[in-house]
Amino acid sequence: MLRYVVSRLGLSVVMVLLATLVIFLIANTVPGDPVLMQLGDLAASNPATVAEFRHHWGLDLPLWHRYWIFLDGMLHGDFGESLVSRRPVLRDIADYAPATVELASIAFVLSLAVGLPLGILAAVRRDSWIDHLARAVSLIGVSAPTFWLAFVVLAIFYGWLDIAPGPGRLDPVSFPPTPITGLLLIDTAWLGDWDTFRDAAAHLVLPSIVLAGSTLGLITRTTRAAMLEALSQDYVRVARAKGLRGRAVVTGHALPNAMLPVVTLGGLAYANLLAGAVMTETVFSWPGLGRYTFTSAVAVDFPAIMAITTIVAIVFVAVNFLVDLSYALLDPRVLKR
Repeated sequence: MLRYVVSRLGLSVVMVLLATLVIFLIANTVPGDPVLMQLGDLAASNPATVAEFRHHWGLDLPLWHRYWIFLDGMLHGDFGESLVSRRPVLRDIADYAPATVELASIAFVLSLAVGLPLGILAAVRRDSWIDHLARAVSLIGVSAPTFWLAFVVLAIFYGWLDIAPGPGRLDPVSFPPTPITGLLLIDTAWLGDWDTFRDAAAHLVLPSIVLAGSTLGLITRTTRAAMLEALSQDYVRVARAKGLRGRAVVTGHALPNAMLPVVTLGGLAYANLLAGAVMTETVFSWPGLGRYTFTSAVAVDFPAIMAITTIVAIVFVAVNFLVDLSYALLDPRVLKR
C-alpha cells in the first residue's frame, strides 16, 4: 500500500509541475496587452509610463525568468499581486472561494441524491418508465448548455412566477454574518441567525439546480451502466439461485462492485463543479471564483488568471489522487497491478 501511495503521489507532483508550465505559457502568449488594459490609451502612449509599468510587474524579464519567479512564488504560497485589486491574489481567492465551495457542494449533494437512486432503479427496472425517465434526464443534463439553463430557470422562477429570490447570495436588505468559515449556511447556523440562513438557502436553490444539471446526467448514466454490467455477472446469478431477495442481491452484491466507476466520476465531477461554475456564477451574480475568473480574464489580470488555473489544476490532481486511493480501498486487486 505504501509503495502504491508513494508512486501515485510522485506522479501527482509531476502532473502539477507540467500543468504550471502549460498554464504559464498559455497565459503569457494569449492575445491581450495588460499594459493597455490597465493604463488605458492615454497612459499607454507614454513610453516612460509603460516602461515603469512593465518593470514593476516583471513583464520586461525573459520568459524563462518569469516562469521561475512564478514557480518559486507558488512553492512559497505567493502567487503575486492582482493587477486589478492591487492585493495579493491568494487573499482575493480566499475571499471568493467560500461562495464557490458552498454552491458546488450543494450542487454535488443534490446530483448524488437524485442521480444515484435514479441510476440504480433504471438498471434494476430496465426498459420501464423509470428507465426511460433516467435516460431522458441524462440526455437533457449532458446536452443543455449551462448558461442557457441558467437564463431559462432565472426567467421562469424569478422573472415570471416570482417564487424565487433574485441573483446574489443574499437579498440587498440582508446583512451577511460575521465570517467564520465564509460559508453562509454554516456561519448563520452557528450564530443562530435563522432569518439570514433561510435567505441564503433560498438563494442557493436555483444556481445549485442549474450547476447540478450536467453532473446529475453523468452520474445517472454512469450508475445505470455500471449497475447493468454488475447485474449481468455470474456472482449475481449465483446469489439469485441461492434464493436471495432482489434487494439483497442489488445492495449486497451488485451495488458495491458497481461503485468503482461512480466513485471515479463523482470525484472528478466535484472538482469540475468547483472549477466550472463560471457561467452559473456570472448569470446569478454569485460572488465566487467563477465570477472572479471571468472578471480577471476580461481585465487580462495575468497573476490572477495563472493563480486560479493553477489552483484548479492542483484540485483536479488532488481529487484524482484521492480517487486512486479509494480505488485501492474498494478493490485491493488494484495494489497488485
